[in-house]
Amino acid sequence: MDLSNRKNLVYIILAGLFVSNALLGEILGGKLIQAGGYIMSLGVIPWPVVFLTTDLINEYYGRDGVKRLTLITVGLILYAFVIIFISMAIPAAGVSPVKDDAFNAVLGQSLWIIAGSVTAFLCSQLVDVAVFWLFRDATGGKMLWLRATGSTAVSQLIDTFIVLGIGFWLPGKIQTKDFLNLAFTSYTYKFGIAVALTPLIYVAHNAIERYLGDSHHHSYTPSNPPIVEA
Repeated sequence: MDLSNRKNLVYIILAGLFVSNALLGEILGGKLIQAGGYIMSLGVIPWPVVFLTTDLINEYYGRDGVKRLTLITVGLILYAFVIIFISMAIPAAGVSPVKDDAFNAVLGQSLWIIAGSVTAFLCSQLVDVAVFWLFRDATGGKMLWLRATGSTAVSQLIDTFIVLGIGFWLPGKIQTKDFLNLAFTSYTYKFGIAVALTPLIYVAHNAIERYLGDSHHHSYTPSNPPIVEA
């Protein structure tokens, strides 16, 4: 890949933000916080960056750009969890400031939660791609806010119900009523974040357009744009 090509460099930067924030969202998700009277996962902090970069990659690098990066990220998340579980099995030295109990309590997550989060991430990203391009084709490449916010709103509905369903409802950790209440509360928060990110999407979109300049003339096409350029 020629990194002197500005479009390739933008893809690398967006991909780095996408992968790092997806990994952080998975690792931080075990800590619960209270926001506005509601209990939520700390993972809500990095996930908005994943929403934003997904839309930008969709916009400039097409369906394949997001799908391939999603599959790579799923593999990296699974790899990270394997390394974490191996690390948990290795006893800490007596002089270690971080003891085994604290280390395992922070980084250890049940297999149900891992299965739920990875499945939810994969499904929601694929749905996001489909909805994004459905809106983009229907509007002829206009109304950026609609395809960006609309795709995130639909994909996060699926993400929320899958991750909570597999991670908590299926293993019987919460009752159906509590599952539905928690799911709708979490989704309402995520939908609000999606709406709040709309101005930032335009800012990032304009910044990329200015950076690419004459080397990239961004115009609507119903076909996939190339992921990278030679």
